[in-house]
Amino acid sequence: MTKEMSHILVVDDDDKIRDLIKQYLIENNFLVTTARNAQDAKKKIEIIKFDLIILDIMMPGESGLTLAPQIKSENKVPIILLTAKGEVEDRIKGLEIGADDYLGKPFEPKELLLRLKNILQKTKIKPSPKKVTIGDAVVNLEKMMVKINNKEIKLNPAEKKVLEKMLADPGKIFSREEIGKTVNITKERTVDVMITRLRQKIEINPKNPKYFQTIRGSGYVLWIE
Repeated sequence: MTKEMSHILVVDDDDKIRDLIKQYLIENNFLVTTARNAQDAKKKIEIIKFDLIILDIMMPGESGLTLAPQIKSENKVPIILLTAKGEVEDRIKGLEIGADDYLGKPFEPKELLLRLKNILQKTKIKPSPKKVTIGDAVVNLEKMMVKINNKEIKLNPAEKKVLEKMLADPGKIFSREEIGKTVNITKERTVDVMITRLRQKIEINPKNPKYFQTIRGSGYVLWIE
């Protein structure tokens, strides 16, 4: 076993399929953990950092379609959904809830492997930059400082966390709820106030923001040139 091995979680209530996937991935140099249902998967996700999750949709109890968005709300681990159904509606629903790919049963293990490798290649986590330029502002996340117009402005820990999350995915629309979970805030109004303060620290014209933009009815997005 080497440090470079990707760790995969396989969640499926079918023992044969679960064991087949596990064995095939181990033979192809992956570290594999399995779970037989959503509850089992949640326990393992809490204590292990996985590189990708292979998740069956049709399981007794909580389904994969319910579990997937819960996982995505906590971290960015890629998810491949498996299902015995091949209808277009199921595929679309899976992608809408944040799954990275979809594979209908029965499937060839080699196809699953190729899809898995492709996703891992695209989603390799890059270390967060210590300094980022947003327009005229230079943000130093390590020192929690913004320099703009020859002035230095301090960031608080909550603002830093929100910035790190949005900088990791520029152009993505973050809901107020998603931003709030990052810093344990439940009130949407408090999230709005935080974004307003970030605009005041980073934007040249906070009342007409160029980078921290509001998407009506959806949330906020951070654009970087």
